[in-house]
Amino acid sequence: MENLPKPEVILTHESDLDGLVSGILLQRLAKHLFQTDVPLEAFHYNNWKLRDLREKSAWVCDLNFEARLDKPDWLIVDHHATDIPAKECIFIHDIKKSAGLLCYELCKQHGIGSPELDRLVHLNNVSDLFLDTDPDFVTANDYANLVKTYQFWNLHALIDGQLESLLNHKLLEVMEVKRRIEDPIGFEWSKRNVEEISPTVGYVDTVVGNNNLIVHQILESGSTPYPILMTLFRKANNAVVVSLRSRGGEALKIAEKLQGGGHANACGATLPRSIKTIPDAVDYLKRILNPKKDEPLNNSLESVFAGLDIK
Repeated sequence: MENLPKPEVILTHESDLDGLVSGILLQRLAKHLFQTDVPLEAFHYNNWKLRDLREKSAWVCDLNFEARLDKPDWLIVDHHATDIPAKECIFIHDIKKSAGLLCYELCKQHGIGSPELDRLVHLNNVSDLFLDTDPDFVTANDYANLVKTYQFWNLHALIDGQLESLLNHKLLEVMEVKRRIEDPIGFEWSKRNVEEISPTVGYVDTVVGNNNLIVHQILESGSTPYPILMTLFRKANNAVVVSLRSRGGEALKIAEKLQGGGHANACGATLPRSIKTIPDAVDYLKRILNPKKDEPLNNSLESVFAGLDIK
């Protein structure tokens, strides 16, 4: 492995466990290599696209690789599909591994590793790649649900950046109870409450349970005609987030239309700030994903940018 540039900042994905794991691991590696605490910043996809890349050197993980990241003295560690070649940056990329696993492999090359990190990185890898045949799949999703439930920075503060303390954390008992009791109830309710957004996209209303697992069950059971299913979540800051799932790679194209990103079958986006409620989001998505026959799609998407606060 070539010498790594000293980063001014580490940038990661805010929405899931993979972003948390990979970001903290890169922080630990930077501390090991340069004896300094490098600040960590985390972003949802929409905010990330608006972030000015002013640093001369940075490390980026679990965020889609794009041409603007291809800069000298930048390290990019990612696992999302891309057709953009890297010419200037150091690009570590493998779509068959989570960003957390790629970062951990880099850490181990420099002597950073432990049985506790081995276990945690494995669980993160299983949940992020949604490896439903792995024997640890259920447990792994309990870990992933910690970030979904308590949010990135709250969990980061709770563990004080020490990943190992997540193993067998008391909050996992809450995740286990929620999964055992809420998920079956939520699945039965949600599969009866799927609303058409477009001929290929259905909105799954949710009341209780792990949204990702519930949507996965609905897709697997074939109880809906839509190849793409979405859920909506209103955050504490009133931002509305859309999560998309599919089985044949169709979801990512919809996320990209909404200025989001992610994996082919698991991705998402944050809607414009003008969208404040779930009913407003449903109406908005129906307009965006059902352009009039005489209206080019690009014109209908102008409202996406019009609704974004780019100050």
